[in-house]
Amino acid sequence: VRACIYIYIINIHSTHIYFGYQVLRITAQDAEQIALLKELPEEILGLDYWMPPSRVSLPVDVHVPFHSLQAVRVFLAYHQIPYHVMIENVQDLLDDEEREMVKYRSFPRSTDDFVYTTYHDLNSINSFMDMLVAENSNLVSKIEIGKSYEGRSLDVLKFSTGANRPGIWIDNGIHSREWITPASAIWSAKKIVTDYGRDPVLTDILNNYDIFLEIIANPDGFAYTHSNDRMWRKTRKPNPGSSCVGVDPNRNWEVGFGGSGASSNPCSQTYHGPSVHSEPEVKAIVDFVKSHGKLKAFLSIHSYSQMLLYPYGYTSTPAKDQAELHELARKAVSELQSLHNTAYTYGSVITTIYQADGITIDWTYEQGIKYSYTFELRDTGRYGFLLPANQIVPTAEETWLALMAIMEHTRNNPY
Repeated sequence: VRACIYIYIINIHSTHIYFGYQVLRITAQDAEQIALLKELPEEILGLDYWMPPSRVSLPVDVHVPFHSLQAVRVFLAYHQIPYHVMIENVQDLLDDEEREMVKYRSFPRSTDDFVYTTYHDLNSINSFMDMLVAENSNLVSKIEIGKSYEGRSLDVLKFSTGANRPGIWIDNGIHSREWITPASAIWSAKKIVTDYGRDPVLTDILNNYDIFLEIIANPDGFAYTHSNDRMWRKTRKPNPGSSCVGVDPNRNWEVGFGGSGASSNPCSQTYHGPSVHSEPEVKAIVDFVKSHGKLKAFLSIHSYSQMLLYPYGYTSTPAKDQAELHELARKAVSELQSLHNTAYTYGSVITTIYQADGITIDWTYEQGIKYSYTFELRDTGRYGFLLPANQIVPTAEETWLALMAIMEHTRNNPY
């Protein structure tokens, strides 16, 4: 009976069971070992790189199915590549996460009653947005910038105190398994309405700029992480001629599209898609950016790694504003660290993490939005995409300080 109950509990969350799956942290010693890791047959073994092999200075985190653990361990031992187990049993973390969500499942009557310390599904997040707008209609509206592949509304919260202002954009959840990003965005949305009129810096920013906050940029993928597979990353659009579904929406942008920092294989986690802006979730942002025409900062929030990154990802040629972007990243990271002593690294995408082609901020930067940044929130791999809910608010609080640093700099340096 106990076994039956256990199976029932783990099935509430997701039809994909990760019992016995592990996350290994591999520490390649040299370029040769990096090359060997790249030769591991991902599809055959069912590997999911949370941090892919890219450079010797960065660890490789790989999510390994139970049935492939022996083969991967033998491979690493044979090539004398050091590793240790980061997550002993992925399903244990999923069960903990689900128990937390069930414990705090409520129907708040206002955003004051909303539980910011747990993860929420799409319906809860949508109802939060509606409540926030209803309570603060003088400051917040909800705009629909398009529809997802499965027909869900692509909603953006617009914080505005007047007409025809330049804008600051913040998107979250474009990779659907990165749950900490929408969770911290919900907290930020509440923070904006609470601090407007109280915090002089934020008040002045909002008296001169609109803030656009997309809490979930990939709602189909996000819904799927709740209903079917917690570790889903991509969109949910079928790929003609392949049984593998979905495109990496952060490899689908025009600048650098199809380069070696993305995959042409529809089964890959970094599949760039059949064509530029093929994903409606991406196209909606593209159309919004172009039609708005006056966005001055564009912040795309991901997890994990604790990094603040600026263009480029597709080329090692420095961005023309590199010196300013680097200095502002340093300042934002130092503000962030001042609260909970969370250490971030910063730099261009290609020099700090890895080559990535067709990414959001390379495109927005080329559109003339100088302050284009990608955040990689907590942590550095202990929990990876399964960050415990008790870290939501601390993550949101510290991230807010970095966001404020960038927004304030944008206000003080009009262009």
